[in-house]
Amino acid sequence: MKQSTYHELNPLVRLKELELLPPELMARLLKAEDLTEVDTLLRGTIYGDYLQDDFNESFEEALGQANADLLAELVKLVPDPNVVWVYTMRFTFHNLKALIKAELLDQDFDTLYFYDGFYSIEQIKTAIRTGQASSLPEILLESIQEVREHFEESNSLQGIDIILDRKYLYCERKVADKIGEPELIKEVIGFIDFTNFLMTARGIKQKRSRNFMSTVLSSHGSVPKEELLNYVEGDLEQLTTYLKTTYYGEIIDPIVENNTIDLSQLERLGDDYLTGYYESAQTQAFGPLPVLALLNAKSIESKNLRLIITGKRVGLTNEQIRERMRETYGS
Repeated sequence: MKQSTYHELNPLVRLKELELLPPELMARLLKAEDLTEVDTLLRGTIYGDYLQDDFNESFEEALGQANADLLAELVKLVPDPNVVWVYTMRFTFHNLKALIKAELLDQDFDTLYFYDGFYSIEQIKTAIRTGQASSLPEILLESIQEVREHFEESNSLQGIDIILDRKYLYCERKVADKIGEPELIKEVIGFIDFTNFLMTARGIKQKRSRNFMSTVLSSHGSVPKEELLNYVEGDLEQLTTYLKTTYYGEIIDPIVENNTIDLSQLERLGDDYLTGYYESAQTQAFGPLPVLALLNAKSIESKNLRLIITGKRVGLTNEQIRERMRETYGS
């Protein structure tokens, strides 16, 4: 299929945005008495085409297939497929983690695979077994090799996650720089910064050493890695004081209590920040931001639906579920 220009593609993106669940429907889902009512409400949306008779059994599959269909359509149409991959490579690296561990442990983790729009489970498995795959970028093959060498030396599964998390952020920044769209690069840098903040805060809570955190944090954000490392062996109050002096000071202020950042809200805040950043894409007729905004909105929608359904299953109140939900367009 002939790839579109962004000028041709973005009207289709606007139509796809109309398939997103409106805030008022999300509010009705949140207030639903039980999962039977949630099921009934979702039957009238795009997810109704994917849900089977047993809602509990088919919900996750429906979310996954709806997302896969959207990705498959966009990858065929977008002028530069890397624009989609810069968003979905989080799934690519998740798949590498799961399938490398399966290979090393001689287990079957196929059910953990997420479609990323580019690399099938068979392609990744072949690369893991042989170290070669013409269909995979060199950086993925390098990542697989580094993980194998690490495991042979240390037999540590934790090291696999650390290596691939760091490689993921490096790869995302590298691909964004290659695309060369300033607003996209800014978004990726923001994502890396918030990821670094979250990992630093968790490292403090877990009493990780500076040397350990040096292998975890990325050096491809705007907030210097070395400055974050200065606070690793301190406390959350010291880290919070530092973060308030950065570009993100006013952004994190709502989740600061008693001079300390609320760690439970930091990940949600990062998602909300990026969603707000993408809102500017709604007024753009050119460039890749509208495509990325759509992918982000779909991802946030999936997270919120999972929160609602999981929350109702375990008996959380509507307020407890709501405070964990991410912001969406128009909310």
